[in-house]
Amino acid sequence: MELLVATGNAHKLAELAPLFPGHRLRRPADVGHPAFDVEEDGTTYVENALIKARALYALTGRPSLADDSGLAVHALGGAPGVISARYGSEDGRRKLDSAERNALLLGNCEAFEDRRCAFVCALALILDEERVFVIQETCPGELLRVPRGAGGFGYDPVVFLPELGKSVAELSQEEKNRVSHRGRAGRRMSCLLADLALAP
Repeated sequence: MELLVATGNAHKLAELAPLFPGHRLRRPADVGHPAFDVEEDGTTYVENALIKARALYALTGRPSLADDSGLAVHALGGAPGVISARYGSEDGRRKLDSAERNALLLGNCEAFEDRRCAFVCALALILDEERVFVIQETCPGELLRVPRGAGGFGYDPVVFLPELGKSVAELSQEEKNRVSHRGRAGRRMSCLLADLALAP
């Protein structure tokens, strides 16, 4: 099946593609919609994923997959949460790059002993107007005090996974797909698609 993915983020598409064997994942720009953009004004990851998937389906009429993800820091009450990509850029300020966001987050959490955090990913799939599927998964970890690793993107360098002894940015792509929030959600959604294909 061809799935349109509601993102312009090549990193996200590269992480999702191996999780959906037998399916072709394409961006809106690949099917003639390079300007596709949706305001993510939901208050939860699921709401934002559904907003994007529904907007893409309404535009194209094709099976549409959307991801909304972020980092939830326990000591910050779950922040930055759904505004993870816009953290520090509120009120019309210039959007920070990943290194600047990471530095801001670590600075805001410097005094906290509680370093618990979790990446969260919601995936929404719309096959048609009445067939809507949502999965949410997490990847728990600990917030580092200084970034580690050169891989991944976003907050990966500041999240440590104790069971692996590495930051997310130190994982190979195979390791990341196995343990990450997006990897877990993607595998479950892929299994769901396989089950649907077998259904009478």
